[in-house]
Amino acid sequence: MNKRILFILHLPPPVHGSSIVGEQIKNSKTINSAFDGHYINFGTTISMDKIGKHGVSKMFRFIVILWNVLSELVKWKPGLCYFAMNAKGLGFYRDLMIVVLVKLFRVKLVYHFHNKGVNSRQNKFVDNLLYRYAFKNVEVILLSKLLYSDVEKYVTSEHVHYCPNGIPESKEVMSHKEDREVVHILFLSNMMETKGVYILLNACKILKDKGLDFFCTYIGGVGDINEQMFQSKVNELALNGCVHFEGHKFGLEKEAYYANADIFVFPTYYETFGLVNLEAMQYSLPIVSTMEGGIPDVVVDGVTGFLVNKKDPISLAEKLEVLISNPILRRKMGKSGYSKYQSEFTIGIFEKKITQILECIY
Repeated sequence: MNKRILFILHLPPPVHGSSIVGEQIKNSKTINSAFDGHYINFGTTISMDKIGKHGVSKMFRFIVILWNVLSELVKWKPGLCYFAMNAKGLGFYRDLMIVVLVKLFRVKLVYHFHNKGVNSRQNKFVDNLLYRYAFKNVEVILLSKLLYSDVEKYVTSEHVHYCPNGIPESKEVMSHKEDREVVHILFLSNMMETKGVYILLNACKILKDKGLDFFCTYIGGVGDINEQMFQSKVNELALNGCVHFEGHKFGLEKEAYYANADIFVFPTYYETFGLVNLEAMQYSLPIVSTMEGGIPDVVVDGVTGFLVNKKDPISLAEKLEVLISNPILRRKMGKSGYSKYQSEFTIGIFEKKITQILECIY
């Protein structure tokens, strides 16, 4: 009989990094052939604009989740519980109820963090006590060694495992585009302020004032920035004609935007990894992103793209200007990015690594 693992994770909708990885794990033939897995969707909301908000329906969903976890622990008796838990705030306090249940049944726990923020709360008396309880006798999976400092107070290095995310390769990849006068810049993420939506708009204003030819497309689902708010900022900065929001795109539609772009920009200032950077690397796009979370493990500054400080539209505009003005450099960086994706970030590499980690922990 295969080893029994109870997977408590996020599944779409909504679509975000943790839910995408959760779906990959649930659908993985590699993982499911190695383990007998039961899956519980821990999501309590179905849209990005509802994240962080509370209501009766979310409370009811959570009660159902608690009951499902309890039922699995009593009837199925897993040997290991994989939990994609939240690192801080109300999400952490809620998740702690799951932790208590699992620990009461003396089931091994492994946390897979797709967010961060433990060290921002660890000096608060109550949070410190709760973290000490939550992290006692558990294993932790992080996306990058750059994120270890977030949990270092509570978990020794021998109980931490590293597994960068991976994504399946698109069948529609185009590795080369003809040079054109108007350079196409692409932003693709949920429309949230922390993703750098307004930072990029301010950088575009700088580029326009310098007379550079570019067109910037925003793709993404509505978060704390809706279409009206976005358009209002575009109007304020006089960016009509060179910046456009296309809404949420999926599948072949989304791939077409990657294929038509010359530069990918992700100026996030709260991130652990950034799956969209991997998607851009598939399309041989040079990337301009930020020195945030595990992103420096993905985007090699000066090789596969550029890294800039968070919330710095001036530096962002400077790096974009370099790429807009140099098609040879764009192609060189894009090619290097594609090679890095192939060697480190495919879905096969991810599935093999996560399987090895779970085998080791079990």
